[in-house]
Amino acid sequence: MVKSVIIGLVACAIAGPCLAQEPVGCDKFKWPLDKERATLTGTDLPKVASGDRVTWRFPWATTVALVPFADAKLPTAPERAPKSPTSFAGYVQVPAPPRAGTYKITLSSEGWIDVVQDGHAVKATAFSGATGCEGVRKSVKFNLAAQPLTLELSGVPADSIKIAVSAE
Repeated sequence: MVKSVIIGLVACAIAGPCLAQEPVGCDKFKWPLDKERATLTGTDLPKVASGDRVTWRFPWATTVALVPFADAKLPTAPERAPKSPTSFAGYVQVPAPPRAGTYKITLSSEGWIDVVQDGHAVKATAFSGATGCEGVRKSVKFNLAAQPLTLELSGVPADSIKIAVSAE
């Protein structure tokens, strides 16, 4: 009996790190991201700097130029502190979506997404991430009101990131 418990504990300890890894491949996301991936792998995305106000109608995509986290001057502190002190961050101000509802914010690389509306953080309703998929690293769903928002990015390993915002 004791031997089988020990074997079970050892098996869990070995399997635990493997189970914690994110899936690999474009077919491993929890929802379809084919349109977002096609957009984010394109080369003709408009570019904006951190702090800019975008004026495009939904859905839209852009490349955001980021700055070192220490210099980002994010309007609100990120919900999660960056893992690396050398990571990059930034934000964009976004007009109101056409209607209240669920929207996907999809990133081309690793990073943290915070959304602020009416001075309050909007909690994510779902998350999907995978490695090994050119153009897409993660997608997060948020229930947004039909009012302007600030999209904050942090913990990004490079000085720019491509993002796509689309309705569900």
